[in-house]
Amino acid sequence: MLVGCVSACALQHNATRESTTGAIAPATAIPHSVLTEEDIQRVPGQPVEQLLSSRFTGVLVSRTSGGGLSLRIRGVGSFMSSNEPLVVVDDVPLDVANGATLRAINPRDIGSIEVIKDPAGLALYGVRGANGVIVIRTKRR
Repeated sequence: MLVGCVSACALQHNATRESTTGAIAPATAIPHSVLTEEDIQRVPGQPVEQLLSSRFTGVLVSRTSGGGLSLRIRGVGSFMSSNEPLVVVDDVPLDVANGATLRAINPRDIGSIEVIKDPAGLALYGVRGANGVIVIRTKRR
């Protein structure tokens, strides 16, 4: 019986902007971003859904026919299930059917909001994070 050996190696390359031709993405093109408590305090009175749609690129919030909310993160989607992102409040995944849970969160109680749009959501939260993850941390935590 032969057992193969697998070897992995990483290579670090420090390139300057002058030596590349557009191969490096600008620092602003990050796959997720964070809204801090200070950012939220600068726009008092905005509900959570308005904070999400106005402060995070690619987060789409729309009203449903029943008066609820529908959340989408542009560029992230699934053919197999709902396209709704996973919403996590203080490490507890929420079922945001019709947006009722999201609207129940008082913006003054929020410490930070993080939107994860890349495969890190899948790595951290499993299949439920495949459509993106909205992580809300409250001040009570």
